[in-house]
Amino acid sequence: MHHASIRTANIHNAIAFYKLLGFTVRERFTTGYTLACWMEGLGGRIELIQIPEPKPAPDAFGDEHYVGYYHLSFDLTTVTDSLPRWLETLQENFTQAVEDNPEQVQPLKVLLPPTQQMIGDRVYEVTFIADFDGLPLEFIRLLPSVT
Repeated sequence: MHHASIRTANIHNAIAFYKLLGFTVRERFTTGYTLACWMEGLGGRIELIQIPEPKPAPDAFGDEHYVGYYHLSFDLTTVTDSLPRWLETLQENFTQAVEDNPEQVQPLKVLLPPTQQMIGDRVYEVTFIADFDGLPLEFIRLLPSVT
């Protein structure tokens, strides 16, 4: 896959959010009438597109009847040995960033604290957070199998 595209109400705030997740801006450009960029990190590429006169996004995480794209998922298996510790560090980073730049960074919103989930014959740690515009992002880590 080349990239996942995310529409945002404020590209500068969205960039600040994704930078805190470890993404870096690779290319800035315009898409006809608006600002856009590609960012890379956590093994993938996203495209942020600023939307003039934005409307709130539907609540894909909280609305059990929502149909459509649900979330992006990032595999942190090779990034961390503990999803709860990773999330704790991320929350600390966001807390500091809010103190340093409250106009651009909002407190981190955790939608689902780290939990274990059985998928097939494997056990994963899973957590969800909301991005700057409230879109759900999943972070998943495969737990070592017990033999």
